[in-house]
Amino acid sequence: MKELLLQTYTIVLPIIVTALMGYIVWMLKRQKRDRDANSRGTMLLLKVQLIEYHDKYMAMKEIPSYAYDNFCEMYSAYHELGGNGMITKMNEEIHELNIKTKEGKNHED
Repeated sequence: MKELLLQTYTIVLPIIVTALMGYIVWMLKRQKRDRDANSRGTMLLLKVQLIEYHDKYMAMKEIPSYAYDNFCEMYSAYHELGGNGMITKMNEEIHELNIKTKEGKNHED
């Protein structure tokens, strides 16, 4: 009887472990796909917002300090997610604008 149980374990245990490992690998691949999709979506939303900021403040030829800080933080997140290209040029242009402080004073950085 003991021998039968031992044989059963040696046959069944590897099958169970293999199935469990396959399931874990499947779950990890699915999670990676979801993370990649979320990152891509976040990057695209940041891109839209960065373009809107750029167009608005380039037309005004100045940018409020709070908007400048927001733009810089969004650009940093966008860049960390792998974004580049035309937004990099827009970032350079935003840095060239006069920054308007709350007191109404303009200064250049």
